[in-house]
Amino acid sequence: MQQQCAQAFCVWEEPEVVAEGAMAASCVLLHTGQKMPLIGLGTWKSEPGQVKAAIKYALTVGYRHIDCAAIYGNELEIGEALQETVGPGKAVPREELFVTSKLWNTKHHPEDVEPALRKTLADLQLEYLDLYLMHWPYAFERGDNPFPKNADGTIRYDATHYKDTWKALEALVAKGLVRALGLSNFSSRQIDDVLSVASVRPAVLQVECHPYLAQNELIAHCQARGLEVTAYSPLGSSDRAWRDPNEPVLLEEPVVRALAEKYNRSPAQILLRWQVQRKVICIPKSVTPSRILQNIQVFDFTFSPEEMKQLDALNKNLRFIVPMLTVSVCHTEESGNVSSGTGFWPKSALNLAGQRSGRMLLAGLLSWTQWALYSLLSLWK
Repeated sequence: MQQQCAQAFCVWEEPEVVAEGAMAASCVLLHTGQKMPLIGLGTWKSEPGQVKAAIKYALTVGYRHIDCAAIYGNELEIGEALQETVGPGKAVPREELFVTSKLWNTKHHPEDVEPALRKTLADLQLEYLDLYLMHWPYAFERGDNPFPKNADGTIRYDATHYKDTWKALEALVAKGLVRALGLSNFSSRQIDDVLSVASVRPAVLQVECHPYLAQNELIAHCQARGLEVTAYSPLGSSDRAWRDPNEPVLLEEPVVRALAEKYNRSPAQILLRWQVQRKVICIPKSVTPSRILQNIQVFDFTFSPEEMKQLDALNKNLRFIVPMLTVSVCHTEESGNVSSGTGFWPKSALNLAGQRSGRMLLAGLLSWTQWALYSLLSLWK
């Protein structure tokens, strides 16, 4: 059994040497000219006290892509790892590392964008980011509380539109603080909305993506517009706290296990290989050395077209990561109806609706119905 605690890093085994140039050959080329590694280390849900050792180990075995976010609450510790291992005279030259972070919802107001980035840069101990994403397309009330709420428990929102936030993000590129910009959890319609005002085009879209949620239409939409796609939760996020015990487990699918046996790989490696063979970037999270190493060893085997089709056939538009937030407006694409209410949406109800309609039906989260229908409710288009 793999140890999940930081003590797993106390006894070191000599890591396998990554072939010279292996990571450079396993990248996608952004429209900015940057090379973005197809496999990165995700840091969502990495607990304080574990993530520093995980980052340092990952860099030792060849990772050159780290995915971060202010809301994850661990950028200070990630910064400690980067300060010790990245830069002149250290193990990894800064120009060889691709670092992503994300702007949180409470910092969408144009006046808050640059201070939020500078806080992230200070925490990460970096002079610039390779990629900065708008984490979600809707703005929360300004302030230091990441989830501001009304007395009845509903989230407090801000009227800032993501197009205005985008223009503020563009200024960061002009100042040399960010090399590329991108979006996270945006729909195809919202992507086009940003493109309609962008002088700095988004380079990347990050969304949940795995064989149960292949995102084929969204990926094609992005590729036609020059965006690369990053998959978060590429293994199905079976460790999430709100997992329904009755839902299917992607890692246990018979076709996944059969391919793992055929290629003498782990089920996780099968899922990651499927993505990189589609040229979809993956950011699997782990703090366990053996799994961190396994997750990057997916470039020395290839699936046949028939095997890719077998994995493609797992798609059922099943979404695991949904905003578990209180709501004040509800809208469904099937009926077009709008109704009001407050409370948490049951995960099982959301999954049932998503499987029935072929897409996840989100509750509108704003008190302004028009804005909700336009922006939020198209989120999973």
